[in-house]
Amino acid sequence: MGGGGTDGGLQALRRRELMQPVAAPIAAITEAARQRHGDAVAAVLFYGSCLRLGSDEDKIVDLYVLVDGYAAAYGAGLRAALNWALPPNVFYLETPFEGRVVRAKYAVVSLADFAKGASGGWFHPYLWARFAQPCRLSYCRDDAVCGTMASALAGSVKKSAGEGLALVGDRFTVRDLWVALFRQTYRTELRAEPPERAGEIYDANAAHYETVSTIALADLGAVAAEGPAEGERCWQRTRRPGNAGGKWWLRRLQGKLLSVARLVKAAFTFQDGAHYLLWKIERHSGVSIVLTPWQRRHPILASTVLFWRLYRKGAFR
Repeated sequence: MGGGGTDGGLQALRRRELMQPVAAPIAAITEAARQRHGDAVAAVLFYGSCLRLGSDEDKIVDLYVLVDGYAAAYGAGLRAALNWALPPNVFYLETPFEGRVVRAKYAVVSLADFAKGASGGWFHPYLWARFAQPCRLSYCRDDAVCGTMASALAGSVKKSAGEGLALVGDRFTVRDLWVALFRQTYRTELRAEPPERAGEIYDANAAHYETVSTIALADLGAVAAEGPAEGERCWQRTRRPGNAGGKWWLRRLQGKLLSVARLVKAAFTFQDGAHYLLWKIERHSGVSIVLTPWQRRHPILASTVLFWRLYRKGAFR
């Protein structure tokens, strides 16, 4: 994307957002993730519920670790091949911090794949809808990488807003647009989210969506309009949208297939996945078990045995 005009404005806005500092526990878990993959790490993105809530206490931090390449991150082997074939690979990580443990679930994807997917080059919304939301660079190697990230995330906003326009009526609010988009994107993954979840995501960072949408919607042919209530701000669509129904049906089909494929892949790539699952179970039930080294390496393959042991201990009612 170019450096001027609307795109340049979005890039500058998202760059300022990215460069805001993160809390010390986030910096600590970011450094632990960097240590796992060494000099291959170009950037680490912090996003998700811990950012929205402003706390990681008793939660899982969400990170994206962006690497120069998959062989550089892992060496030659199955993990690198699977990450290239179906990004991202997902891992669980713990690190001590001031007398407690900080926990993270992080995804590894190449900087090139991220830039393409987040800026709208992927048909599926896996990256561009996720990173139209607020995020922070908890680590960035240099200014060139930061520029790449700002450009990709500006593209995330434009792609998401453009797809959202096809989901709302001719006159709409910014909230209407983003809630409609988030509801559709949840339907493309294997996740059970209540209908109100999309609204909660918007409301947690309403100022962010209002600000980025003001820039993006004008470029997409929408114009500001008076709302039905005094002082309410609406937008008027000036271009007829395409066939949103068929497009999102294909995305739902693609998304379900990709989600299943990623679950299968996780049997070979999700490092410490069983540890993560058992922490979640112990947190809610108080039941804990000790894993063997093989179970740590192959959490999904070991899941049947683990489930039976947990059931006998009363973890499931």
